[in-house]
Amino acid sequence: MSIQIDLLDKRALVTGVSSGIGAAIAKVLAMAGCDVAGCGTRSADSPEVAHFHQSVEQAGRRAFYLQADLRDAVQLRTFTTQAAKCLGGIDVLVSNAGRNVFRGVEGCTEADWQDCMELDLASHWRLCQATADNLRSGRSPVIIIISSNHAYSTIPGCFPYNVAKAGLTAMVQSLAIELGPMIRAVGIAPGFIDTPGNDVWFQSFSDPAAERLRTEKLHPVHRLGTPEEIGAFCAFLASNHAAFMTGVTVLIDGGRSALMQDSSP
Repeated sequence: MSIQIDLLDKRALVTGVSSGIGAAIAKVLAMAGCDVAGCGTRSADSPEVAHFHQSVEQAGRRAFYLQADLRDAVQLRTFTTQAAKCLGGIDVLVSNAGRNVFRGVEGCTEADWQDCMELDLASHWRLCQATADNLRSGRSPVIIIISSNHAYSTIPGCFPYNVAKAGLTAMVQSLAIELGPMIRAVGIAPGFIDTPGNDVWFQSFSDPAAERLRTEKLHPVHRLGTPEEIGAFCAFLASNHAAFMTGVTVLIDGGRSALMQDSSP
């Protein structure tokens, strides 16, 4: 007997679907059987949004998209309301949208701090609050919060991003305690994932290929993670195979955190 991830006819709300990890999550959930409502900062007529629609509809599922800045509570509420109406409810919430705000502790401005806390921390809480009633009416509902390996350990100059991500660990615990037993809440903390955004970071070095190779070798698996791998884990968490899993954030970093020193394993 084979084990399959079957999310047939479930309704998923995914934020940040216009690129990177969010786009892959939407695609994989659709392949598993979900209709998907997504949002992002890209306009509805952008190539990235067209790709979102295509990836979901090619799997034979319905796609809904709304441009929204999740730092704005009104836009966030509008998105969740329209998404639930379009899909007929919500069974899976993947709160993924976020942005790197990398500053030093002393160099971080009040504006940097506020911008980071609004998107990388508060928007996740507001999304959960806005969708809780719809989730309670869903089938085996689950909230999946996309965090970061920076929630566990970080490097100089990554403040206040690491602070916000550490806060998500506590948020997942509170969600599981207060929304359970009906709604599960789980976090995913990805490490270095091969996204367009991270490629821009590599391009900032004089020898991007050499820096990429150096970074890959810092991982015991000797490669970066893929957005599709994060999407696949979201599908698992949304399935009945993970029904006993709640209140925890799972680190997916290719073994990077297992190294005591920055040397090739």
